Amino acid sequence: MRLRRPFKLASCTFEFRLAQEAISLRKQADGMPHGIRRDELLRKASQIDAASQVTKWPTSPGLRAST
Repeated sequence: MRLRRPFKLASCTFEFRLAQEAISLRKQADGMPHGIRRDELLRKASQIDAASQVTKWPTSPGLRAST
């Protein structure tokens, strides 16, 4: 039986990785002519921005249980 190697924890947060991906997509889109592919890249970047905001909701102070 083989043992699994322990996985490394990411050195950066999920939100940071999402932000980096959105920046990368926007840079790709900046170098392209207007068209469907450029619009897809910009749409994906916007979706990633929204996902980043959603991941912050569970830790927001407004969601803490009142006692």
